Amino acid sequence: MTSAHAVARLAGVSVSTVSRALTSPDQVAPATRERVTAAAAQLDYRPNPTARSLRLGRTETLGLVVPDLENPFFTSIVKAVEARARYGGYSLIVSDSEEEPENEPALVATMRQRTDGIVLASLRSDDDVVRAMVGTTPAVIVNRYVEGLPAVTADDADGAAQVFAHLRALGHRRIAVAGGPESSRSGVERLRGLRAAAARHDDVELVELGSFPPYYSGGAAAADLAVSIGATAVVAHNDVMAAGIIGRARDRGIHVPGDLSVAGFDDSSVATVLSPALTTVRVPRTRLGRRAVDLLLGQLDGRERAAPPTGPQILAVDLVIRGSSAEPGRRPVSPGADFPDSE
Repeated sequence: MTSAHAVARLAGVSVSTVSRALTSPDQVAPATRERVTAAAAQLDYRPNPTARSLRLGRTETLGLVVPDLENPFFTSIVKAVEARARYGGYSLIVSDSEEEPENEPALVATMRQRTDGIVLASLRSDDDVVRAMVGTTPAVIVNRYVEGLPAVTADDADGAAQVFAHLRALGHRRIAVAGGPESSRSGVERLRGLRAAAARHDDVELVELGSFPPYYSGGAAAADLAVSIGATAVVAHNDVMAAGIIGRARDRGIHVPGDLSVAGFDDSSVATVLSPALTTVRVPRTRLGRRAVDLLLGQLDGRERAAPPTGPQILAVDLVIRGSSAEPGRRPVSPGADFPDSE
């Protein structure tokens, strides 16, 4: 196996210069760096990442905790975080809390021992618990805000307002809301946005159906309640629940969107495979993941330690209108049906 000493002899530099040229190239003169990289390529030399980690006192690994890896929303977050971490020279360890807040402290404690920093997505624990479990470890929160910790989140309240405005414009006057877990801060913000929008328009009744598991089954249960109270539209906590609502409506012979319009949140992969395709709020999942890693790496290299964060970085969302929403009572024309003559 080729050693750094062999590269140093061929390039005519010291071993420490080889190390700096290959790991911190900005600290080495361009001409010297070119000689070292040429020698390394000629000898097929690759630095030992484990030795470098020990020398720097770092694991060169980041951690990521999510509440549910089966949820397409978090799958997208994982992919974005892993890609950004790899680009920055870090590997990634991922843990799933299975939507249980009591699992989070142990997962984070393990991450603190094995990583240089942690991305925490949509934690369900209370703020004080989050601050205690993070301690002094560099960390970034995704999809919620905990005072004193860097965070990046989506503008869920504005997304909810966009959904409300869309359904109201279509003519819906009784809109049901199928909430997610009470511990979901995204859910809290979405409900806040819907309530604020309804308060500005007394011609629309907003009916809160309660909290449901953020799964297909939760949506199916919400669908029965929405129909029972005579709602013409229902807004689901996420796309997976919206899929459950559409599926249950189909089982009961209720047409979507003719009898019941359905809207979701996230614009995950589920949204476009449903029939009809789902009207939903597009959350910039990839940007959330990438920005979280950028903030974390900023802490690790000292660029962003000057002052504590004063609030989260909030990314804009937008409504994507598809076939699951329409005017109340509107049914699509059947294929092959005769159209009336134009007058």
